[in-house]
Amino acid sequence: MSVINAKVWRFGDNIDTDLIIAARYLNTSEPTELAKHVMEDADPLFVEKLQKGDIVVAGENFGCGSSREHAPIALKAAGVEAVIAKSFARIFYRNAFNVGLLILELDKSDEIREGDRVEIDVDEGTIKDITTGKSYKFAAIPSFMQELIKSGGLMQYADKQIKTVKADQ
Repeated sequence: MSVINAKVWRFGDNIDTDLIIAARYLNTSEPTELAKHVMEDADPLFVEKLQKGDIVVAGENFGCGSSREHAPIALKAAGVEAVIAKSFARIFYRNAFNVGLLILELDKSDEIREGDRVEIDVDEGTIKDITTGKSYKFAAIPSFMQELIKSGGLMQYADKQIKTVKADQ
């Protein structure tokens, strides 16, 4: 994976899936429509301020609440490159990898502030806060899950595997 250089948008603990994408928008699964409303109830101007490639940094239990896939889909479609948090709700964690959204667990995520610029090196397992000069090691991502991210998600990964098998026959 390549190195990500991004601006940080900061949120707190227990950011639930309804805060990521409110239930009133779940009448669609269209990523571009969901992206228009990501984090709207936490910050009504978030989508206007967010630049493609920016990242979200949060505290504990990011993605708690209902198990909807819409939440990581909305973040990814809005242009969020990655989410860094102290911990993730179990179902959100799996859904994020399934849709190809990079998520990283970092015990010291609270040290990274909104507006900071960070450099993430997934292969090295490091995050450098360029603004403060601090460096952090994050929990390793299993190689299979890195492949899901590189492929764009589980469905794209499966399609690639099927094409490989067919090409070998």
